[in-house]
Amino acid sequence: MPEEPSRRSDDKAAVRDELDLSEARWQRPIAAGDTPAEVSEPFELAFVPHTDGLTYVALRQAGTTLIFTPTEWQAFVAGAKDGEFDAPW
Repeated sequence: MPEEPSRRSDDKAAVRDELDLSEARWQRPIAAGDTPAEVSEPFELAFVPHTDGLTYVALRQAGTTLIFTPTEWQAFVAGAKDGEFDAPW
């Protein structure tokens, strides 16, 4: 019996090469007050559904694409909201 989506492992090796990024809707997050021309090394993100029922987050910059599981993305967003990544480090 397949595992429920909430209990699945976050091992993404099995899905990394199966994700279809060709139709991904890439977005460029821009900080408040910035314009796209002011961002020297922009990155893009896309939410990519997979046949396993989960939606993965793809981040790319300069040709490199990183894939994050929903749990990894939720942890990142929670850390950002909590100020975990605010300067000074």
